[in-house]
Amino acid sequence: MKHYFSYIEQVMSSNWEGKALTDFEGTVSYTYGDLAKKVAWMGLLFEQLGMKAGDKVAICGRNCSNWGVAYLSVAAARGVVVSILPEFTSESIHELVNHSDAKFMFVGPWVKGRLDLAQMPNIEAFIAIEDFSLLKSNKTVDLKQIDQLFSERYPNGFTAKDIDYPKDNMDEVALINYTSGSTGSPKGVMVTHSNLSTNVIFGQDNIPNHPGCTMVSMLPLAHMFGLMFEFLYQMAGGTHVFFITKSLTSSLLMKAFAEVRPYMILTVPLVVEKIFRSAIFPKINKPVVKFLWNLPLINRPIRKQVYQKLMTAFGGRLEHLIIGGAALNKEVEHCMKQIGFPFLCGYGMTECAPLICYASWQTFVEGSCGRVVTRMELKVDSANPHKEEGEILVRGAAVMRGYYKNLQATDNIFTDDGWMRTGDIGIVDNKGNVFLRGRSKNMILGASGQNIYPEEIEDKLNSLPGVEESIVVERDGKLVALVYPSNWDASRRKQIEEQMALNLQELNRQMPSYSKVSSIQIREQEFEKTPKKSIKRFLYN
Repeated sequence: MKHYFSYIEQVMSSNWEGKALTDFEGTVSYTYGDLAKKVAWMGLLFEQLGMKAGDKVAICGRNCSNWGVAYLSVAAARGVVVSILPEFTSESIHELVNHSDAKFMFVGPWVKGRLDLAQMPNIEAFIAIEDFSLLKSNKTVDLKQIDQLFSERYPNGFTAKDIDYPKDNMDEVALINYTSGSTGSPKGVMVTHSNLSTNVIFGQDNIPNHPGCTMVSMLPLAHMFGLMFEFLYQMAGGTHVFFITKSLTSSLLMKAFAEVRPYMILTVPLVVEKIFRSAIFPKINKPVVKFLWNLPLINRPIRKQVYQKLMTAFGGRLEHLIIGGAALNKEVEHCMKQIGFPFLCGYGMTECAPLICYASWQTFVEGSCGRVVTRMELKVDSANPHKEEGEILVRGAAVMRGYYKNLQATDNIFTDDGWMRTGDIGIVDNKGNVFLRGRSKNMILGASGQNIYPEEIEDKLNSLPGVEESIVVERDGKLVALVYPSNWDASRRKQIEEQMALNLQELNRQMPSYSKVSSIQIREQEFEKTPKKSIKRFLYN
């Protein structure tokens, strides 16, 4: 198997002057040559700080070019990256850093003021992500001295011939990625260089990129989806990545798409669904348009207009819209299929670094999440996997080593014969297309023993008028829908309640008797979400 560093070395050498990393609306930018030099410079800093192969190095900060530099520098020095989401609470960050046994830590400016460095006593040096200055260190290191050492090490200047990254460490842990900020028994996913490499290889074999490609990074780099497919895979092909370094807003995102004109966008369903609800559905749901939409031949110019509007919103040069992290609303998915938009829904999890299923948008089957990727196996734990739902089990080159210092969680996720339990429920058709039904931990057991997947009810509810987002929970043996309305305004509460009463009738008309919802409860605030924009369901059960 080819190491992902082999790809990066090659592209650095052949695309030395090509742009690599840029902070959107910022001042930091690197060419691939600059990136190679900075990684080498960081290696000398690590030497002076006393870092050794296998040492854990935490990175906690918002997305930016220097986050990427920090990651590559640690990996090139044979360290283990510990990626921690900056949105975690201060208490959680302290706990996870200590749990990881990290000796060094990169800290971003947005996080720095919230942390008590004294609460992380094992850290030997704190490094500022924005300029790589030392915030605190057990050793006195002058950064000007690093510049002098760099000049002495490379008297003729650092060139492509000097690049030599480790590639004999496939089975070693490259990354510990914490899947949540909960304390107590943290689950730090141990990802090996082999796990990362198989994902990079799959990306390059199936969706090859090249110098000249541009993309916007908006998913957290401390999340596996963003790290792999907005950074490592992009670097492997020579893409120019623009990082959104500020709080993500719709206007900022649309501006970035318009200026960067990305060839690929990776996103979560929430972003796409908001675009449809605000800009697409109000137009195509007008009575006349709705009538013409399904008339052969006549519907072509209408659908073409919608296609162009959506393509323009994404920058006008989009080749791949890859959606993951949660189920996409079926109405939105069907509309994009009808207009021939280049989108697909994939499936993965941190424990697989992250890819499990994928299919190109040309072959993607509506309602599915693709087919199992190369060097991976998948099966459904049921007597009849094509018709009877069961838990999705996987094994192969992308599956993690286990959870760091959590043997019980590791034992629980693996079967005796080596399959990993995903916790997701679904079926697989005879062509290998995987269809997810929901998370096993979210499943509600009906009064007559039926399996009720709240995600399926929520998908229908979210398509009804006035519903921004929802979750379905069980209360006193009944199904209750919690709804945050679109454009919430307390002065319109009575009108909203009347609409929700109509929505309840329509929803239950579509549902079988055992999964009818007893009531809709209106929320005046959005649901709390994870950094990847999934609702924190456990807060509302």
